[in-house]
Amino acid sequence: MNTQQHLSDCVNRLSPSATLAMSQRSAELKAKGVPVINLSVGEPDFPTPAHIKQAAKEAIDQNFTTYSPVAGYADLRESITQKLQRENGLSYTKEEICVSNGAKQCVSGAVMALVSEGDEVIIPAPYWVSYPQMVLLAGGKPVFVEATIDQDFKMTPAQFEEAITPRTRLLILCSPCNPTGSVYTQEEMEGLAAVLRRHPDVYVIADEIYEHINYTRTHASLARCEGMRERTILVNGVSKAYAMTGWRIGYLAAPQWIVKAVSKLQGQQTSGPCSVSQRAAMAAYDGPQECVEEMRQAFQRRRDLIVSLARGVPGFEVNVPQGAFYLFPKCSSYFGTTDGRHVIQNATDFALYLLDEAHVATVGGDAFGSPECFRMSYATSDDNIREALCRIREACGKLKKV
Repeated sequence: MNTQQHLSDCVNRLSPSATLAMSQRSAELKAKGVPVINLSVGEPDFPTPAHIKQAAKEAIDQNFTTYSPVAGYADLRESITQKLQRENGLSYTKEEICVSNGAKQCVSGAVMALVSEGDEVIIPAPYWVSYPQMVLLAGGKPVFVEATIDQDFKMTPAQFEEAITPRTRLLILCSPCNPTGSVYTQEEMEGLAAVLRRHPDVYVIADEIYEHINYTRTHASLARCEGMRERTILVNGVSKAYAMTGWRIGYLAAPQWIVKAVSKLQGQQTSGPCSVSQRAAMAAYDGPQECVEEMRQAFQRRRDLIVSLARGVPGFEVNVPQGAFYLFPKCSSYFGTTDGRHVIQNATDFALYLLDEAHVATVGGDAFGSPECFRMSYATSDDNIREALCRIREACGKLKKV
């Protein structure tokens, strides 16, 4: 029997998700009785609001249990167009909406629909771990633009323009950003749009999944800038705003020719998204929104807490994130240190040290294209945040220069 393993080139050029790997590792330690505090996972720790769960129960009783249209139910897509008009001042038809199995599938589908072999995709770094992998899967080339903590992890128009070449096909822009929590202002969006107007062949995937976890009170969308609606693939969903990560519902809004292409791919890969989850998502968009604001306020309180505590750890450089639920401190002052057992050479070493020594799960910034930083999620209780940062401070105190 031939047991030799033969995997495709496209699979072999992908890297595993570092965030999922760290979350899995922390779960394994917890199962062994180790009191791990998990700050690696990127999902709200709140339950899905009751009225949304009730809509799902009613959907089951009403027999929404068969295949849905590939692009999602027409009435859900209509609800999404109303949301975009009401909250974002953007006008779309339901034919310009595709509902998918999470915003992640939307981003991947848009990349697959627009990127050909050798095309370049500009990705500001730090970036969400999956963006480059999606580009590689499509045969494209990720082009990274470094945005440092000194510039609040935001790419400038000058940096953007310098990165554009005749092969540039896409920009992937996330605001509020995972992993940094940085939020582009409308003025900053206008600056990027001015560059895009000089390069009419470049399209944009605008990942706005953290739209409602925003502490500036104002969400800026690139699609609202002059000339950008027809070149923007706006991606959003219910996962973060409504604590519905497991329901797997995201959507993209884009010109109809792009939506048709993404739907064609989706029809061959997964078919339509979960029928019951779609009815729950419709209740989320059409129902009361107080739950969204309550969660946002809780995240803002936790943001203030973790920033204060992280700034108390010697050697950390900490900015103030304006959205999402992540802190991305610079930890490079600990590179070249040891506690006698562990040697810290990079951010991944540092994150593994915190897991082993402090029993706090974080994610090294190497995975996000920023090897001097590491990511902590504060989508957890205030008590967990206090205890985690106490452990981290204590563990860092054991590290000495080699």
